[in-house]
Amino acid sequence: MTPFGARLRTLRADRGVTLKHLASSLQVSAAYLSALEHGKRGAPSAGLVHQVNEYFGLIWDDADELSRLARLSNPRVTVNTAGLSPEQTALANRLAQMIHRLPPETVAMLHAILDATASQPKPRLRRVASSTEGARSGVD
Repeated sequence: MTPFGARLRTLRADRGVTLKHLASSLQVSAAYLSALEHGKRGAPSAGLVHQVNEYFGLIWDDADELSRLARLSNPRVTVNTAGLSPEQTALANRLAQMIHRLPPETVAMLHAILDATASQPKPRLRRVASSTEGARSGVD
């Protein structure tokens, strides 16, 4: 199940909406919605996410959260490690091989690590002046 699928299922259950009724209202098939909920289809389009937000009356933070979950809901992920270090490539491969065996606590810890890393400012590269630039500007 994808993050979007889990949230969609929760919204439906909390409001007593059947899959068939929601599908009819959104003008998509019930099979498609079921596949989205179970992670058998790719991430939903922005248009479908907008329709779901409107159907359930989601606004502001709730609507933004559903859009964020949709972006994180591609069930077939590809990681391009070209140009990365051997350690980074190895990590991507190990994660792909082992993710199905990770307990929820470990997954939560990995999310926390990634969240903490993402919130840190990018290191700024300092430009080192060459000796000819220093000579031209009168700086020694």
